[in-house]
Amino acid sequence: MSTLTVWKFASWDGANQAIATLEALAKQDLIKIHDAASVSWQPEKRRPKTRQLRSLTGVGAIGGMFWGMLFGMIFLMPLAGAAIGAASGAIAGSLTDVGIDDDFIKAVREQVTPGTSALFLMTSDAVQDKIKATFEATGLRKPQLIQSNLSNEQEEALREMFAG
Repeated sequence: MSTLTVWKFASWDGANQAIATLEALAKQDLIKIHDAASVSWQPEKRRPKTRQLRSLTGVGAIGGMFWGMLFGMIFLMPLAGAAIGAASGAIAGSLTDVGIDDDFIKAVREQVTPGTSALFLMTSDAVQDKIKATFEATGLRKPQLIQSNLSNEQEEALREMFAG
C-alpha cells in the first residue's frame, strides 16, 4: 500500500531544505519514495511555487499531470471561482475515486498557506516517527504530517488515470 503524505513546514523554504534529508532517509531504508513534489509559498506571493522532484523518484512515478491536477484542486480552485465549477467537480470526482477526498484537500488547503511550504510524497515503508525526528534534528521548524492512505487498487487506478 502506498501513502500520499504531505509534510508541511513552518517556513516557505523548509520543504526545499528537507529534500536532502529525505534523500538520506531513503538511503537508510526509512522511506521508499515513488514520486514527490514540493510547494514553496513566499509570504508576499498570491500563489505557491510548485515543482516535481524527479531526483527523488523511482521507476513507476505517477508524473506531473497528477501533481498539477492535485495542486490545482488545492491551490487554484479557490481563486478561480465558479467559472470552472463543472470541470473542478469532475476532477474532484476522479481524485475521490482514487482515495484523495475533500477532507484531505481541505486540510492541505487550510494548512499550506503563504509563508509555509510542503513536501508531497507518494511513499511506502515509511517510518514516520524517525522521519519527523530527523527533520526536527536538522533544524526544520515544526514539521507537520498530513497524510492519506491509498490502497493498492487506488494507487493502480492513479497510474492508469495518468498513463500515456
